[in-house]
Amino acid sequence: MRRRVVVRGRVQGVFFRDSTRQRAEARGVAGWARNRPDGAVEAVFEGEPEAVERLVDFCHTGPAQAQVERVEVNEEPPEGLSGFRIR
Repeated sequence: MRRRVVVRGRVQGVFFRDSTRQRAEARGVAGWARNRPDGAVEAVFEGEPEAVERLVDFCHTGPAQAQVERVEVNEEPPEGLSGFRIR
């Protein structure tokens, strides 16, 4: 399965992308995460449904310093990504 998330709030400069990468790699989820110019973090997760849903759940809280205000989640068709990258 594949999900694209956009996380809004205080999510840049708090290790959000790296924390997401660590969790994705630990669960065998492929994809990427990037900071957006509007202050949000955007990420794509591809993998087994349970693992992807756990990452989406993490995005609702983020790392300790984050203050998540809103998370937008969209389902997309998988592209067959491998590995997880920070863009």
